[in-house]
Amino acid sequence: MTTIPACPQCTLENTYPDGDNYVCADCGHEWPMQATAAADDDGAAVVKDAHGNVLNDGDAVVLIKDLKVKGSSITLKMGTKVKSIRLVGGDHEVDCKMDAGNFMLKACFLKKV
Repeated sequence: MTTIPACPQCTLENTYPDGDNYVCADCGHEWPMQATAAADDDGAAVVKDAHGNVLNDGDAVVLIKDLKVKGSSITLKMGTKVKSIRLVGGDHEVDCKMDAGNFMLKACFLKKV
């Protein structure tokens, strides 16, 4: 028995592999096979930085964009190095401490050092 996922667009199970993509025969939607393999061996989600490098707890990262802190006048500047990150679940995957305080950041705004 194969484990081909249902279509994410129409949720029907009439899908098949075609090269590097899955294709839905009902609605014609195509999506990459790699997106479904976003978990490592023990089932935890893999968090990647803006350049596709895998992040781990304790890594050092650099901000690739100025980020305004919501509800504050603080701006986190591009190029700021953050040491010893911690990966958490949810929308903002990275928990870190900086001079300006503790922040939860999205991995797409970070680059591994």
